Amino acid sequence: MANDNLKAKLAEYDAAYAKNCEKVPARQNLPEQPVYTPLDLEGFDYERDLGFPGFYPYTRGVQPTMYRGRFWTMRMYAGFATAEESNKRYRYLIESGATGLSCAFDLPTQIGYDSDDVMAEGEVGKVGVAIDSLKDMEILFQGIDLGKVSTSMTINAPASVLLAMYIAVAEKQGVPSTELRGTIQNDILKEYAARGTYIFPPKPSMRLITNIFEYCSQYVPKWNTISISGYHIREAGSTAAQEIAFTIADGIAYIEAALKAGLEVDDFAGRLSFFWNAHNNVLEEVAKFRASRRLWAHILKERFGAKKPKSMMLRVHTQTAGSMLTAQQVDNNIVRVALQTAAAVMGGTQSLHTNSRDEALALPTEASVQIALRTQQIVAYESGLADVVDPLGGSYYVEAMTNAIYEEAKAYIQKIDEMGGAVEAIEKGYIQKEIQESAYKWQMEVESGLRTIVGVNKFQVEEKPVEGLLRIDASVGINQSKKTQQVRADRDQAAVDAALAALKAGAEDESVNLMPLILAAVKTYATLGEICNVLRGVFGEYQAHSTL
Repeated sequence: MANDNLKAKLAEYDAAYAKNCEKVPARQNLPEQPVYTPLDLEGFDYERDLGFPGFYPYTRGVQPTMYRGRFWTMRMYAGFATAEESNKRYRYLIESGATGLSCAFDLPTQIGYDSDDVMAEGEVGKVGVAIDSLKDMEILFQGIDLGKVSTSMTINAPASVLLAMYIAVAEKQGVPSTELRGTIQNDILKEYAARGTYIFPPKPSMRLITNIFEYCSQYVPKWNTISISGYHIREAGSTAAQEIAFTIADGIAYIEAALKAGLEVDDFAGRLSFFWNAHNNVLEEVAKFRASRRLWAHILKERFGAKKPKSMMLRVHTQTAGSMLTAQQVDNNIVRVALQTAAAVMGGTQSLHTNSRDEALALPTEASVQIALRTQQIVAYESGLADVVDPLGGSYYVEAMTNAIYEEAKAYIQKIDEMGGAVEAIEKGYIQKEIQESAYKWQMEVESGLRTIVGVNKFQVEEKPVEGLLRIDASVGINQSKKTQQVRADRDQAAVDAALAALKAGAEDESVNLMPLILAAVKTYATLGEICNVLRGVFGEYQAHSTL
């Protein structure tokens, strides 16, 4: 249809729409226009901005075959109480059809404290598994062949220590580090901006991250050395465009830090990965995934001069939106997660975790986890969404929204560049403030009724308390502390002292890569807290500031 004819038909439609508007119930948060046409894509450069799946700029997916060749990794996030309990859950997930493991660690582990530290009291095993030493990591993966499973670990400030423990366990199993596959989150900048599980100030934290990049490029080449996370930025209340903008800005900071440390972009960029949220607005989420791939490809090629195609690919793990789960009418969460799963699949994720129906109330039960995993399997095998590469490519609305999110995110990145980069923007409180303002706007819309949350501010019912929730007994912390103290009693203390002294000396010399020293300390059964305390003594601790 010629453009002039299309414009005439569109004017006719607009008149009909306007005439019927009084019959259409008012709703907030609708797109600016009701219908989209090829006119909304005028001036769009298909070769530069769209292309084909598996080819630059990867808008339509990072592989030519996508799910026709292999489904995404079904990686269920799990971890609670002790290493023994979590090991049982991991084996259950593998037996139920999960194709990758994803480790959740408790808060003391995430911020570098042993279970018997006074700072850990009351938190041991509550929101993840407690890992104090190599002994716990050995138990966590007992009976699981690390040469055959891909493992993701949600760990940031002490990521180098947990990765060292994983490498050491693999060696004990006879699996060389060159064969290990998986990901450490290792994304400290979003901790300062949105999540809060940091230990050290930005500069030494960035050093630890680049040390991991360098070490893994030589010794653990199949490992994804960072999962640059927008998930927690979105959970804190950001918009879709802010999620990818702030996260990609963090990615730029990591690349610049690695280049400053002497690495070549094509030596490490191919092992960078991302972590997106799958929110409730299905089509917006699909557009977000597509826009993020295009934006990253353009930045790597045009800004950093990357040559290898893999360096320009934004590969992504996705988790459905925990913040969108409701404590009211928990079975509704099954539907929400199914829609979020569909969005992630149509968006082209490489890996996916689906949340469970009861997670707004407690850690999920085995039955809830099975429903969440079955949701992925039904989408994979029954829905048809995985049969075609980029199934929504060519949708006027999705393409227009992809362009709009791309441009909004690009503008945010330009503003952050003008501030001096992501680290400076975080130090100034800019990113935190933008997230907080978006979160406040969302909450005001919910409380005023402008935004409907089913079962929360509309369609409420009287409910009985949910039965069968998973609860972590207080004895877990006591028993875990005793186990850790026994490890200290049984080890060669002279070897531990020597390893920690070497680590301290290395930390004081900025030219030293700390990964080999951390690995050596881990192998003596030095604890996580002991290693982090040595680094605290040299690096200090980060002190957050209020931005509002």
